[in-house]
Amino acid sequence: MMMRCRLLHRFCVFFCIAILAMADASAQTINESEAKAKREAQLAVRQKLITNASELIKSGRPKEAYALLSPYQSIMAGDADYDYQLGIASLDSGKPNEAIFALERVLAVRPSHLQARAEIARAYLATGEVVEAKQEFETVQQQNPPQEVSATIQKYLDIIETTRSGQQTTLHGYIEVMLGNDSNVNSSTSNRQIAVPLFSGAIMNLSSSGISKQDNFGSLGTGFNIRHALTTSWSLLGGANINKRNNANQIDFNTSNGDANIGINLNDNNDNYMAVVQAQSFVLANVTYRNATGLTTQWQRTLNSGAQLSSYLQYSSLTYPDYKYRNADRYVLGGAYATPLGAENTTVIYMGLYGGTEQLSVKNASYTNLANSFYGARMGGETKLNAQYILFASASVESRMHDAADTLFLVKRNDLQADLKIGMNYLPEKQWSISPSISYTSNDSNIVINKYDRIIYSLLLRRDFN
Repeated sequence: MMMRCRLLHRFCVFFCIAILAMADASAQTINESEAKAKREAQLAVRQKLITNASELIKSGRPKEAYALLSPYQSIMAGDADYDYQLGIASLDSGKPNEAIFALERVLAVRPSHLQARAEIARAYLATGEVVEAKQEFETVQQQNPPQEVSATIQKYLDIIETTRSGQQTTLHGYIEVMLGNDSNVNSSTSNRQIAVPLFSGAIMNLSSSGISKQDNFGSLGTGFNIRHALTTSWSLLGGANINKRNNANQIDFNTSNGDANIGINLNDNNDNYMAVVQAQSFVLANVTYRNATGLTTQWQRTLNSGAQLSSYLQYSSLTYPDYKYRNADRYVLGGAYATPLGAENTTVIYMGLYGGTEQLSVKNASYTNLANSFYGARMGGETKLNAQYILFASASVESRMHDAADTLFLVKRNDLQADLKIGMNYLPEKQWSISPSISYTSNDSNIVINKYDRIIYSLLLRRDFN
């Protein structure tokens, strides 16, 4: 009897396990069927969306197509077919910058998509990026497109060539307002007393103006750049900028500066050469502190990947009206590299190295400690979150080594300055930008009076004009 009960129990257990296994298999089959049905429904919605947008564009209603497509950017960006229709809808709706972003995503996935390349060339042309537009049109033309497409592209190329060779003059201007807080408006040490080696280490009190001061500030700036095409390759350049910054309380450290430049530019396919004569004036508390005049030459090459290599040489003659013993000649040699990152090229980084020397114009043994040599490095980048938001960051470090011992501290001054800045550009409307940022400077020096830290919080409002 007991044996029969055990056998019956085992049979019940095995039966239950079999029933559960069958139920699991049935549930798995149902889940797979549901997942397949869901995928098919999503594909159907996607296809209907793209088809409807395409029909709207073909019927001359790009704004309706854009309104239909744009709500899906967060989930469908990266789908080449979707991005292609969004690019055309954006471009034909008067949004060429958004069109460029969308079409760049298409080309990142399908580099041989000739239609997308032709459309992005139109978008470049609409934003004034004539060189980029010409390159893209020529790329499509080299792929032997259909005759009607080739004829259209040739019309655009003819327009570009006629414009560029037709003595075209372009003018760009801006005006900007900045508000902020500066933890050290006079870039001074926080120490109130220092030991002076020349006087056997005697302790001396610094004057009020020699101690770091915090203050709120506001600034106003404006400027313009002009380019006049002489031929398809040669152009004349010019421009000027002025800026005035006032502190709320520390008016002795109010500053203003202005600069002007004129030069010539040669664009030889992937190589770009520039030589510019510059003049600058820096004013402190309404008194001219320093003037500078000089020459900058630069070479830049665009690589097939879209990256850029550049090198430059600068010379400046620095003059100090009230401190003529500081007049100096400054030379700087440097190079840089910039490249886009990611499949959509929405992130760009750059890095550079430079070095130079600053020597007194008139040799004077009493002031040889002012002459110095320096070298440094810079790096940074920006990333586009979308058409309106751009994050940016930069960092730099510079080492300065003076030629002779300081007359008070009896050692050769050596400084190591580090700068860091992070911020965001918000583009609410075309040609408008709002940029909050924070920057930090640390100048480490073996002479205590030259050692300081500085933090600046700022908010910039800018309007560009073309």
